[in-house]
Amino acid sequence: MKKSMILTVVTVLTLVLGITVAVAATSDPGSETDPIVTKSYVDSKSSYTPISLTPGQKLIGGVGTEVILRSGEATAIGNSSNGVSDITAGTDLMTGQAVGLNHLLLIPREDGRGITATTDIWVMVRGVYSIQ
Repeated sequence: MKKSMILTVVTVLTLVLGITVAVAATSDPGSETDPIVTKSYVDSKSSYTPISLTPGQKLIGGVGTEVILRSGEATAIGNSSNGVSDITAGTDLMTGQAVGLNHLLLIPREDGRGITATTDIWVMVRGVYSIQ
């Protein structure tokens, strides 16, 4: 009697383990059913995009957009009471103030803040933005 009980328990445990493995194997990595973050997802969200602008063009950022001026000259576009966060200098750049080369800028809100190219420029951008 004890042998049959042990055999039944082992069989049930084997079935449960087999079903668990089968369900896990059918999930797509990174999908809603398997939410592990993949390296390709992280790479796509963490890389900067190089953008070229000509004089007078504006780069307007969304919430949390990061901008680094790599070459040329540009000025900040703030709103009526606040500017663009210059993380490198620890300051707020108000409309018309010069953007420093290689300074990391952060757009805190989606309210029209960004930069205006005064010469041909190259910037590195991470996040949502539009060119005007």
